This record gives sequence, C-alpha cells and structure tokens, in this order.
Amino acid sequence: MKHELAIFEGFKIRRIYDEETETWYFSVVDIIQVLTQQADYQTARKYWNKLKERLNKEGNQSVTKCHQLKMEAADGKKYNTDAADPEVLLRLIQSVPSPKAEPIKLWLAKVGYERMQEIADPERSINRARDNWRKHGRSDKWIPAADDGPGDPK
Repeated sequence: MKHELAIFEGFKIRRIYDEETETWYFSVVDIIQVLTQQADYQTARKYWNKLKERLNKEGNQSVTKCHQLKMEAADGKKYNTDAADPEVLLRLIQSVPSPKAEPIKLWLAKVGYERMQEIADPERSINRARDNWRKHGRSDKWIPAADDGPGDPK
C-alpha cells in the first residue's frame, strides 16, 4: 500500500492507495475535519465518533464498510485510523450538514477520474510520481528519467 498526503483547501487528508484492489482509502476523520471546518483534530475525531454512533443506531451500513488502516499521525507515529473508499465517503458526506460537502464530492470525483486516466495511460502515473517527488524536494538527479526504465539500454 502506498501512503500519500492530499491537500484540500488547506486541510491535510491522509490517504492510502491499495495497488492490489486499485482503490484509494481516505482518513474519515480528515474528511470530517474538512466538512466541519474544524482546525482541531480531536474535535473532528469526537464528531466522527458521535456520527458513527448515530449511523449505527440508524442501521447505516457505511460505518461497517470503514477499514482500520495504519496512517501516520501528527506525532509521526502510525495508528489505526478509520479509512474509507470514495464510495463509502460519499455516503458519509451526505450525513454531515456542511457547505463543504459539494466541493469535497467534486474533489473525490476528480481523484477517481485522474486514476482512471492513469490506468488508460500509465505514463501519466509516472509523470505524476515525478511531480510529487519534486514537490517533496527530490532533485532531478534523484528522479529517474523516462528512459531509465527496466530493460532500457543505457
């Protein structure tokens, strides 16, 4: 699984890509933090716990479809975190009254569309990885060039 951080309107959203199932999983608390416009992580976590409780009582199956995945916290340690794929997240978003619901739905749709484009054209994925390495401070010398692939003559 590949861990990656996404930014939505200044909020950090932890996500993991499962290459086997070709699925992104997003931290539910991070999404709740955006929806509630809550700067404090603990307050967003408490909101999510209450929402989970309410949805369970209503018989909503979305909560049971959340996975516990290890994600890095602000202290640098990895903890089990409720994570959901975009389909489940879209259902959960509908349960939170927020003016950010529609923008985050559009953002999730964009993530899915970009992934479909990368499946159709793998070079897009490689180029995105190069861009991400640059954003993380890697030098062009460190980043493999297009002709450095396996089996390519040197």
